[in-house]
Amino acid sequence: MRTRHFLDVVFCFGAAGMVVPVVSAQEQMDASKHRIMHNGDLKWNPIIKGCDMAVVQGNPDADGQQFVIRFRCADGAKVPAHWHPTDEYLTVLKGAFLVGTGDTFDEAKLQTMSVGNFLLMPKGMHHFALNKGETVVQAHGIGPFKVNWLNPSEVQPPDSTAAPKAK
Repeated sequence: MRTRHFLDVVFCFGAAGMVVPVVSAQEQMDASKHRIMHNGDLKWNPIIKGCDMAVVQGNPDADGQQFVIRFRCADGAKVPAHWHPTDEYLTVLKGAFLVGTGDTFDEAKLQTMSVGNFLLMPKGMHHFALNKGETVVQAHGIGPFKVNWLNPSEVQPPDSTAAPKAK
């Protein structure tokens, strides 16, 4: 019974792939090669005070395209209330990432995510965050990835230098 179900699933996916091409031939050719992104090769760019962002894969600005990005934040860095027009999928890779929902930063609403924890933040949901220890969070989704600040005056511009380098 288990083998039969597996074969049904394989057949369904195979048939769907033949009937509806999902990506172009060039994208299929590129996707056939595996890629390893070494942490040391990431290009970090400051985004707000205490936090940097690096693109791991894809283009987060491109409409309808998959992307993977990382956020690296210093201990105590706050992310003011904001929302995204697309779902946001987050996994904590290092440190502790505290996240809460609402229109303003409220420490009482923060929930701690530790290494390995995953979060789905639905599109349009207002949320904010705080970082404990040097924190690295990986996000993935379908672009475009946009941040809409609820109170832009609370957003502190980045320092002239990037946050501490992840090890």
